[in-house]
Amino acid sequence: MKKEFWLERWERAETGFHEGVVNAYLKQYWQELQHAGASTVFVPLCGKSVDMQWLRQQGHAVIGVELSEIAAQAFFGENGYIPVISSHDKFSQYEANNIRILCGDFFDLKRGDVAGVSAVYDRASMVALPPEMRQGYVQHLLHILPPKTQILLVTFDYPQAEMPGPPFALAAEEVEALFGKQTDIKLLARFDMLAQNPRFQQRGLSRLQESVYLLTLK
Repeated sequence: MKKEFWLERWERAETGFHEGVVNAYLKQYWQELQHAGASTVFVPLCGKSVDMQWLRQQGHAVIGVELSEIAAQAFFGENGYIPVISSHDKFSQYEANNIRILCGDFFDLKRGDVAGVSAVYDRASMVALPPEMRQGYVQHLLHILPPKTQILLVTFDYPQAEMPGPPFALAAEEVEALFGKQTDIKLLARFDMLAQNPRFQQRGLSRLQESVYLLTLK
């Protein structure tokens, strides 16, 4: 999946993946992380997620990375902030209220960009990536993160042949294969969600599960 796919989705305002409310799993399970109260949280492929505002309200500094400047501008505008805009290496940087969004390619991130991070929140990045991109994504993520960083990961799982992504299916076995060697994996919860999602029923799904994981870098 090329970068242009997501840039065009934002340009055409085709953002059905955007949740206009704070994610329920984030609110319920964030306390499972052993982070300090004022730690910095990294949100990959952040879009204009209101979850970043919620994390800031809990006392965290937030660093997001996002391809589309339209998404970054929308986030700050919809939350009533006037960001300071600057250039940062290969990124355009938008920052206000201790929330910083780096607009550019995730794979251009360096360790220095996330040096102070102790936690990662991933609701929308792993499931946005097709299977062929995931190994490279995970390798780069774990390479740049500080040791002992914890990741709250939310996934979808369904028979991939029944529906084209995104969101793409991510089974428990693949989470283990991608993260198992470098992190300790704890399944926090798993829910059958098909009955609550008629739009996915209409797309032909016979099964839909959402899982919440806590990953801790070794």
